[in-house]
Amino acid sequence: MPLVLTKKAELKVKEVLSGEPEPDAALRIQVVAGGCSGFQYRMRFDKTFNDQSDAVFEFDGLKVFVDRSSLLYLEGVEVDYVEGLHDSGFKFSNPNSTGSCGCGSSFSV
Repeated sequence: MPLVLTKKAELKVKEVLSGEPEPDAALRIQVVAGGCSGFQYRMRFDKTFNDQSDAVFEFDGLKVFVDRSSLLYLEGVEVDYVEGLHDSGFKFSNPNSTGSCGCGSSFSV
């Protein structure tokens, strides 16, 4: 599978989704231009799936939509949820990344 969500990430997304007005929406993960290194990850909830331009993955009932152009940058990526003393959030481990900015919010390939 090109994209992996750890169990911790999956559970956190489900927890957040349960509080949303549309709890049956899917998670959409995108790679967009931006940030100091060239690309950024974007995550949002989405109910719109286009079978011409999107791939769908399922993790224990959680659907994840990825547009085909973003899929090129997500091959082998693991999405985890981490909690620390100073911050918590989703962490992307991308084996294709050749660099990232100092704050870790963008990457280059």
